[in-house]
Amino acid sequence: MRRWAAVAVAAVLGVGVAAWSDTDGAGSSEAGSRGATPRAVRSAREMDRLLSPNTPGGEPLQPIPDSRKDETSGTKAVAPGAPVLNVMREGTLIVDRTGRIHKSADGQWMEFSFDSDGAAMKDPPVVLLPNLKLMAIENELARGGRELRFRITGSVTEYRGRNYILLDKVVVAPEAVK
Repeated sequence: MRRWAAVAVAAVLGVGVAAWSDTDGAGSSEAGSRGATPRAVRSAREMDRLLSPNTPGGEPLQPIPDSRKDETSGTKAVAPGAPVLNVMREGTLIVDRTGRIHKSADGQWMEFSFDSDGAAMKDPPVVLLPNLKLMAIENELARGGRELRFRITGSVTEYRGRNYILLDKVVVAPEAVK
C-alpha cells in the first residue's frame, strides 16, 4: 500500500516538473545558453513585446478632422449666398422624419430632402443608400404621377462631408389636410 502511494507522489511530482520545464523543443532565442525558458514566461515576454509602443509595423490611424459642413452647401452650392449647412454625425438615427425624394443634381443618386418642422431646421439632403427599401421607393415613384412625401427611419453615415442614410423603414406619408 505504501509503495503505491510513493509511486503516485512521484508521478505527480514528475508531471509538475515536466510541465514547468516544457519548451517548444527547439528552445527559444531568449533562452540562449541559459537553458529552457518556461512557456508561461515566454508567453509573458512575447505579450510585452507585442504590446510595447515601439513595435515596427506602421502608424495607427489618425482621427479624421472634424468637418461639420455639408459639401453641397455654402460656396459649393449653386445658388449664390446659400447657407452653410451642418453635417449630421455618423451613427445618428433618423426616426419618422418626413420629406420628399428626388434625384441628385448629377442624376446618379436618390436624395431625401427633409420637411421643415417649424423650428427653422436646416438639414441638408441626405443620399439614400441602395437597399430593398430604396427599390420600393423607386417603384412607388414610377407608379404614381404625383409628388409623394415619405416618412423614413434609418441610420446616418458620413463620407467626405456628405450624409448618407441606410433606410430601415419607409412609409408614404398621408397628404396634409387643407
